[in-house]
Amino acid sequence: MTKIVIKNDRIHVPHRLASFYELYKRFLKDHGCKWHDFAKLLSVVAEILFDVDGDCSIIAGKSSRARSSVKDDKDGHLVYWPGYVMGARYKIIETLGEGTFGKVVEVKDLEMEHRMALKIIKNVEKYREAAKLEINVLEKLADIDPDCKNLCVKMLDWFEYHGHMCIAFEMLGQSVFDFLKDNNYQPYPLEQVRHISYQLIYSVLFLHDNKLTHTDLKPENILFVDSDYEVVSVYNSSKKKHDLRRVKRSDVRLIDFGSATFDHEHHSTIVSTRHYRAPEVILELGWSQPCDVWSIGCIMFELHLGITLFQTHDNREHLAMMERILGPIPYRMARKTRTKYFYHGKLDWDDKSSAGRYVRENCKPLLRYLQSNSEEHRQLFELIARMLEYEPSQRITLREALKHPFFSKLPSQQRLGNDRARCNGEGSGSRERSHSLSR
Repeated sequence: MTKIVIKNDRIHVPHRLASFYELYKRFLKDHGCKWHDFAKLLSVVAEILFDVDGDCSIIAGKSSRARSSVKDDKDGHLVYWPGYVMGARYKIIETLGEGTFGKVVEVKDLEMEHRMALKIIKNVEKYREAAKLEINVLEKLADIDPDCKNLCVKMLDWFEYHGHMCIAFEMLGQSVFDFLKDNNYQPYPLEQVRHISYQLIYSVLFLHDNKLTHTDLKPENILFVDSDYEVVSVYNSSKKKHDLRRVKRSDVRLIDFGSATFDHEHHSTIVSTRHYRAPEVILELGWSQPCDVWSIGCIMFELHLGITLFQTHDNREHLAMMERILGPIPYRMARKTRTKYFYHGKLDWDDKSSAGRYVRENCKPLLRYLQSNSEEHRQLFELIARMLEYEPSQRITLREALKHPFFSKLPSQQRLGNDRARCNGEGSGSRERSHSLSR
């Protein structure tokens, strides 16, 4: 049977619902309930038990018997399909994204009647434990900031489903990276770079004020609240017309707290995604909040120019790029590191090799990337340079960054509530709440 048909006092139901129907029909008669109340209830029951949609037509494909089993693929991902219902509550609509941790899907909450993003973690122990740590961080942040005024993504629920940790979040738009990629890596307008950067600094300062380091800041982890866009026509230097996307609203949220680390916790030797990794991390000199500041500097450069500042996958080459763009790495850092990248305090790098030529031809001193001599462009690059100081102790703090002249032109309606108070040194506090997942 492929349809549930409700008409007057006649109803055709799948065989497995027949006994339920007879019992409930008797209940309706005894208690004087109206028929349409039962019809509505049956529709909900069918949606949960048989993965049918709102008009009660069964989704084509697998049988309900096949659908009732929970399976994982060879990598530990949950096997699901559109219409799959988890825990009799979350109905999967579509896949939104995928990573090493698992997958993110759009779901309909059958209880609350709204849609959300559900992060389904692989059924693999290390990812399951990492998810528990992320939940712990998100719950502590929610305890400090229940209204999410500091722009960290809002966690709505979490549960375990047949070995898969699942975390439900508010639905957001594209990441600033995906929008950039879909726009053929055409950079964001300066006013949007300013607004996105301001929000990112504001949000990460909230973490730092509460003794937390994100450690994995990158464009993929900054999501637009709404990535709806308009198409505008522009002309290049050769007067050729081409269309560009411009996001209508540049409000963002910070996501992915799976690697976030409190000051008192164990600090892994290597953190951050390669392109946004600070020099003290590469040199294994220890790290704290300033490594986030370095990452933000790299992100701001990328938003403004549409290119990755340090496009490499090798430590030695990464350090060579840093020296080409920012100048020599300080002798103190070279002397202190136990890594083998330096010889007598200088980077052991052959500038005449093919790799050396690649770095020389594809990297240049930071200020040579400046495409306009306007004051606000110079202010942007001055701020980026302060964020990319080699010595963590010399790097600008995020509280100082919010005061930087680059943000002086930020419209008043884009300023966030208490940034003036925080710039004057008033922290958010670090009250923590114990929980079964507490570290």
